[in-house]
Amino acid sequence: MKTDIQIARECRLEHISEIASRLGIPAEEIEPYGRYMAKVPISLIDESKVRKSRLILVTAISPTKAGIGKTTVSIGLTLGLNRLGKSAAVALREPSLGPCFGMKGGAAGGGYSQVLPMEKINLHFTGDFHAVTSAHNTISAMLDNYLYQHRKEGFSLREVYWKRVLDVNDRALRNVVTGLRGDGVVSETGFDITSASELMAILCLASSEADLQQRIENILLGITSEGKPFYVRDLGVAGAVTVLLRDALNPNLVQTTEQTPAFIHGGPFANIAHGCSSVLATKMAMSFADYVVTEAGFGADLGAEKFFDIKCRKTGLQPRLVVIVATTQGLKMHGGVDIADINEPNIKGLREGLKNLNRHINNMQGFGQPVVVTLNRHDTDLDEEIDLVRRNCEDQGVGFAVNEAFLKGGEGATELAQVVVDTIERIKPLPIHYAYPENDSIEGKIEKVCKRIYGAAAVEYTKTGTKRLEAIKAMFAGDKAVAGYPVCIAKTQFSFTADSTRYGCPEGFTIRIRDLIVNSGSGMIVAIAGDMLRMPGLPRSPQAERITIVDGNIEGLS
Repeated sequence: MKTDIQIARECRLEHISEIASRLGIPAEEIEPYGRYMAKVPISLIDESKVRKSRLILVTAISPTKAGIGKTTVSIGLTLGLNRLGKSAAVALREPSLGPCFGMKGGAAGGGYSQVLPMEKINLHFTGDFHAVTSAHNTISAMLDNYLYQHRKEGFSLREVYWKRVLDVNDRALRNVVTGLRGDGVVSETGFDITSASELMAILCLASSEADLQQRIENILLGITSEGKPFYVRDLGVAGAVTVLLRDALNPNLVQTTEQTPAFIHGGPFANIAHGCSSVLATKMAMSFADYVVTEAGFGADLGAEKFFDIKCRKTGLQPRLVVIVATTQGLKMHGGVDIADINEPNIKGLREGLKNLNRHINNMQGFGQPVVVTLNRHDTDLDEEIDLVRRNCEDQGVGFAVNEAFLKGGEGATELAQVVVDTIERIKPLPIHYAYPENDSIEGKIEKVCKRIYGAAAVEYTKTGTKRLEAIKAMFAGDKAVAGYPVCIAKTQFSFTADSTRYGCPEGFTIRIRDLIVNSGSGMIVAIAGDMLRMPGLPRSPQAERITIVDGNIEGLS
């Protein structure tokens, strides 16, 4: 079988000005990065067109080590819509270098359903991740310098929340000590991965350059010795940080394997952040296409919940339909089948695994959304297995289609595209039913997500979690803005629980919240559940061992 890179090299690439022209964007309006990538200025967003465009959210069952292929389906659905004669574009997140060189390899789709040029998108792309990393660490340097320069005046921070970031998986940097040997103020700190930076969330939620700067000003850095919050605006460097992010604010335009327009912008993870591409990229796509496909990271309990409760709530965006991606292999693993046996027929395991799918279906319907399930087909799938999933979806009252975009490109996704179009035309837009009211308490919001979405029986707080919760409530008492913040729960993507080994559809479990963080720039409360880490480590055999250059070509990204 050909690799993703081999397939990508077979595909004809059009100059990025041609892709822009196909959308109705004049060539002089874009800022090309070479021949096949470009930045598109946010001034081209047209809110009147945004309101008329049909937004489709692609999410998935809880992921497993077998993989799901959500990005491949998102791109394939866009290809299928174009095959049906629809004006369609896709809006996706940018891949992170950490996972690309760590566990996943490339993250630009797969087979004949990719965004191109895949090597550049998977690596440095247009430099957005580097800009976020530099901007974040500039704040860290400025904060350390402020503490150093003002120490003789008695200024200090009792708690420092702002760490540093890198776009690598490096467990050794999770906890470090800085300022040794008199080089500044000695302090314990650490590194998160760039995708977990609040600046990444801010970039993806900002509505304009002015909004970007205001959000940066509002970033909470720590608590002074007098117990008062200390913000980036107190450093006086928000303007400089905004300058570093100015170019990164504009969405990136590329193309698919079939020259369909694709906007790739922003990259927060859904297990430690809100897991959606930028609002600006979504609105840019909706300004120029009648149908826009976007995805939310990992399973629907993570990315999709945050898409609704954070992204849609704060921006007014509203999808017309949700597509849930599943595979027979993933369903079998949720049904207790060992990964070594998932390509073998196992109707019993598949039927048990459907419970995971059905909880996700019920959750999306709970948000008031029409649902279509697509089975991302593999060559080992049997007709009997596909029919079982189809009948299950009929029993759940949702649409169903098989997706074969990986092998066939847009032709393999026309069935899915037709079901999506028919469903959107049949059902009028429905209001979003959020998981919790905006004015609920912090613990009330967390409890509703844990119980209604995850299926937990109870929520508990560690001593640290309880202490942090009480401190936040005391510090921001009477602050209406903070009171209205949505919650962003950081937990494992592999399970409805906070235990990554509990596949399927567990019940009667408890979610333990061990820490809470106020992200006042992005406007959310991050609650960390279980052993979730904001700096991943590398596996025993990282993907980097297989990435190299052969005869001038990059190999091993897929």
